[in-house]
Amino acid sequence: MDAQENHVTPDIIAGHGLTSEEYDKILEILGRAPNLTELGVFSVMWSEHCSYKSSKKWLKTLPTDGPRVICGPGENAGVVDIGDGLAAIFKMESHNHPSFIEPYQGAATGVGGILRDVFTMGARPVANMNALRFGDPRHPRTRHLVAGVVAGIGGYGNCVGVPTVGGETNFHTRYDGNILVNAMTVGIAEADGIFYSAATGTGNPVVYVGSKTGRDGIHGATMASAEFNEDSEEKRPTVQVGDPFTEKLLIEACLELMATGAIVAIQDMGAAGLTSSSFEMASKGGVGVELDLDQVPAREDGMTAYEFLLSESQERMLMVLKPGSEERARAIMEKWELDFAVVGHLTDTGRMVVRHHGEIAADLPIDPLALASPEYDRPWVPAPKQPILAADEVPEIAPPDALKTLMGCPDLASRRWIWEQYDHLIMGDTVQRPGGDAAVVRIQGANGAVTGKALAITTDVTPRYCLADPEEGAKQAVAEAWRNLTAVGATPLAVTDNMNFGNPEKPDIMGQFVGCVNGIRRACEALDFPVVSGNVSLYNETAGTAILPTPAIGAVGLLDRYDGSAGIAVRDEGLSLVLIGGTSGHLGQSLYLRELLNREEGAPPPVDLAAERRNGDLVRRLIAEGKVAACHDLSDGGLLVAAAEMALAGNTGVSIGVPDGVAAHAWLFGEDQARYLIAAGDAEAVLSAAESAGVTAAEIGNSGGDAVTVDGAPVALDDLRRIHESWLPGYMAGS
Repeated sequence: MDAQENHVTPDIIAGHGLTSEEYDKILEILGRAPNLTELGVFSVMWSEHCSYKSSKKWLKTLPTDGPRVICGPGENAGVVDIGDGLAAIFKMESHNHPSFIEPYQGAATGVGGILRDVFTMGARPVANMNALRFGDPRHPRTRHLVAGVVAGIGGYGNCVGVPTVGGETNFHTRYDGNILVNAMTVGIAEADGIFYSAATGTGNPVVYVGSKTGRDGIHGATMASAEFNEDSEEKRPTVQVGDPFTEKLLIEACLELMATGAIVAIQDMGAAGLTSSSFEMASKGGVGVELDLDQVPAREDGMTAYEFLLSESQERMLMVLKPGSEERARAIMEKWELDFAVVGHLTDTGRMVVRHHGEIAADLPIDPLALASPEYDRPWVPAPKQPILAADEVPEIAPPDALKTLMGCPDLASRRWIWEQYDHLIMGDTVQRPGGDAAVVRIQGANGAVTGKALAITTDVTPRYCLADPEEGAKQAVAEAWRNLTAVGATPLAVTDNMNFGNPEKPDIMGQFVGCVNGIRRACEALDFPVVSGNVSLYNETAGTAILPTPAIGAVGLLDRYDGSAGIAVRDEGLSLVLIGGTSGHLGQSLYLRELLNREEGAPPPVDLAAERRNGDLVRRLIAEGKVAACHDLSDGGLLVAAAEMALAGNTGVSIGVPDGVAAHAWLFGEDQARYLIAAGDAEAVLSAAESAGVTAAEIGNSGGDAVTVDGAPVALDDLRRIHESWLPGYMAGS
């Protein structure tokens, strides 16, 4: 080994994000001091981002099995059976720190990375989604970050040819110094043609395909495992640079090569690049591997072994091939104008031996490094319980005035400015455009045959609820995802989570994480909604200020008939509006409280999981029976906001009457859970079905006219549309 690489000092160890105790463990594993390259390998493999060392104790408690689950957590993405010999493959991942430092490339490469996680398993990507969190709109950096992130998502997704079909975008001052960019991809594959990452077969060739390796992204995984500070701008070189056109070639080349049967194992080079992909493949397969870095296609001259192993250059894959298939694989890759190189082979030693310039640059045991990463049981304290806020503790504002304020506030204003920058129609299978409860995408069978089925896809979380009560907030995130799928008529299948939190070394932050995991577990168990994949992003903190706890939930559901899906648009006059679910008027942590009264307080709305299931099962049945003209789940802003969104979507007015004996502001704007607003031609049929199912339901109004009217007080749709549609374009234009 190169002698000059052996000078590992305490400062170098700390600079790699390793504690003194972790370094002692490295010495124990190796029986000697590591050289700098080996230290770099340990640092990325044991980073929070790659090893989940603060979270895996709790993640193990999540329900991951179910009758439709083909593959749960542990692979590149989760896999569920969708019938007809097909499977849906999906996952959500964060690219938070890079997107704050360099918003365009950070967001773009976040999309590229999650796409690779899905097509690595043999799926053709069919839809992208995202969940975005930005700081206070008044913060001087927010507009720049919104513009860059949206452009990056659109630039990459549009060029690679996969539709971006929906998502969510919210604002809060707690994200001023640390935005969140969570990207989700869904793909479809043949259920008996799933590819996995476990490397097997001593002597089998290890091949590198895709783009060349450069110096971009080095220490990306380490950066994602640390807090930000005043020097964060200096970390710009750790942000990868993406090329969506190469990614498109890589998708097609990999799918073509997969069809030949030549691939034994495959892994994308994401966080920690060549290091993580090779170690994970070898560890899962119980083999060793030898790599020759001189064979790795390089974009820059003079790269060191350290740089080759830790680079996070994009659009790269590592494969193990069947012996004798190398030239066939090379021909396919070269046809698609991609680099191809045999960079090593599998061994039976259980060790990773890396050569560079004819010398051994690293010699490491695989399982002790991959499997013996630290697992911490961090101290934690539960979040203090907040008091329930009574309706009479909240001033009443005239409903028309309150509605106009809410429909134009940053969290509820139209996101059209965002989603019109995304190509949501490419591939021709998008049934419902962004703006509804869930995206709906048709499922194509073999050779492009239309099956008649569709996938429904959504992302959800309400961070202000999670701050006030982590367990209830996380239950609500799962329940709302379940409701959004239900509201379009889909049967919810499974969940992917993206756990975004601050510094887990602080007991209160760790308490938020533990509470949210417990909430997700309880909700997923009650709703038979297993977690099949996910990602944890910790240390989302700047100068000691943490983000709101944000356990984003991505979810997928199945429709037997895509032409039987429901949408939110009320298009016809004379329909009855039926409220499904009970209403107590819960105003704690509501947008009414925050946006109109500048108060963020109280307990979030409680989540009755039995009611969620009962009410949702009824709604799906009503949609399947053709009794629903439009449906919308109730969440942010409550009943009147949902009614206004339905009216705007269909350009048809609605009229609502407040029941006697209730506090009007609480009934109209409370954010009680397990509720849907249905527009139906036959209200009696809906009410009768609800009574038979033991579900609370009430007819509260009807459709017609050109206004949203409450107890005779109208707000013209034209005025409401102007308010709703103007905030985001005006903000981005600097007005």
